[in-house]
Amino acid sequence: MFEYTHGNLIRQHKGLLVLETLVEEEFAHLRKNKPQDVTATEFAIHELMRQLAVERLELKKMLGDKRLRDVMPMLPEEQQEILSALLQEIDDVEQRCARQASINAKLALALHDQSQGLLDFIQNQIMPKNQGTYGKMGRYTQSRPEASLIRGRL
Repeated sequence: MFEYTHGNLIRQHKGLLVLETLVEEEFAHLRKNKPQDVTATEFAIHELMRQLAVERLELKKMLGDKRLRDVMPMLPEEQQEILSALLQEIDDVEQRCARQASINAKLALALHDQSQGLLDFIQNQIMPKNQGTYGKMGRYTQSRPEASLIRGRL
């Protein structure tokens, strides 16, 4: 049981270190305004997250749907120390990833708001001030701002 659990936690730790690198890479792409690279990095992050979730589910299944911290007291003390240290390292890396992901999300939203503001400004600048300028066929309309009399038979 210890060997499988230890191996699983090592894989999770290594995966989280890769995730940390990917999240930092995503931040760099966001700062350089490279949307295609951000998208590619996002796909890699999602796939890695899926793999980490599978690792955790497999560990939980192997432990009989119990938490590792509940099962650890049955192990010898030296193995408990090894697993506890590994769990602490995993938690630290998860926290760093979460902080960086939060920063990335704020930056992405700020860039979106900036782009949307710029698009709104450009649209306002190119939109004709007089709304009755062009007709359906792209020709100038003959608008009559004053009232006009309707003629016809009743």
